[in-house]
Amino acid sequence: QVQLVESGGGLVQAGGSLRLSCVASGSSISFNTMGWYRQAPGKQREMVATISSGGSTNYVESVKGRFTISRDNAKNTVYLQMNSLKPEDTAVYYCLRGSRAFGSWGQGTQVTVSS
Repeated sequence: QVQLVESGGGLVQAGGSLRLSCVASGSSISFNTMGWYRQAPGKQREMVATISSGGSTNYVESVKGRFTISRDNAKNTVYLQMNSLKPEDTAVYYCLRGSRAFGSWGQGTQVTVSS
């Protein structure tokens, strides 16, 4: 069974950058679509970015041009480079392997952006 562990979150000032990592163990992610989602207090979890097994990417409109999702199948790892961070990016960020309905989630990493 796959396990996903996110890291790289923290406290950063507005305009700063963070790089999140999601390391998978127990199973290869090479053939899976991987995604980053986030959930702010009192809000529903939303898709931030996804990357297919072939490398096609998709982003929520609010992060386009600021965030970049990438993957390193040799390291079984997915990344989220976040630049020009805004206070509204504050949330717990989760990694997902596969679909929302049937996939596997990580435990999440907190990202806090101060103004």
